[in-house]
Amino acid sequence: MEPQWLDFARRIQALAQTGLYYDTSPFDRERYEKLLDIAAEMIAAYSDSDMPRVRGLFGTQDGHATPKVDVRGVVFHENKILLVRENLDGGRWTLPGGWADPGEAPGEATTREVYEETGYRTRAVKLLALYDHRLHGHGPHIFSIYKVFFRCELLDSHRSQAQIDNQSASYIETGEVRFFAEDEIPADLSIGRVTPAQIRRFFEHLRQPDLPADFD
Repeated sequence: MEPQWLDFARRIQALAQTGLYYDTSPFDRERYEKLLDIAAEMIAAYSDSDMPRVRGLFGTQDGHATPKVDVRGVVFHENKILLVRENLDGGRWTLPGGWADPGEAPGEATTREVYEETGYRTRAVKLLALYDHRLHGHGPHIFSIYKVFFRCELLDSHRSQAQIDNQSASYIETGEVRFFAEDEIPADLSIGRVTPAQIRRFFEHLRQPDLPADFD
């Protein structure tokens, strides 16, 4: 479970951000800025970050506060699931994916992420799950997140050589790319991105393709 102080700080930040977007009164705007400072102080006091860094993250957010959207591609081949090493999380394994970009349909964002991180071209064919990050053991995060998992069908079982070369030259986020059988799933998963329970559930979807999408 997430600590209660983080939930309080996140809600204060969201209310202040939304208030700054709608309210033009200079006096009220000053109060909302102070609320952002309080939320940043709370997070800095109970985490390994500092207030200027947290306040800087808050400053990147604008408009009506809404959850961020993390999309993940669930790709199977010969009853094995596609995972990548996440360099930004100590080389732990995860489903390929990342933040959705504005102007992209959810399925389009997912297949783009799969291609960029693995070199495999895919097509999104089914929504498997829409989860609230807080409710599924992903660990704490400064912002609210919705996690969207799509079953993606391989269009070609061979990786794009151009994308492999591009990864080798300018690679930042992910490294090794492999398919794993259900009894081979690595123990060192990037839990902020995917959990063992979720991977087990997606294998159930593979065995029972008529299962409805999970949510919440």
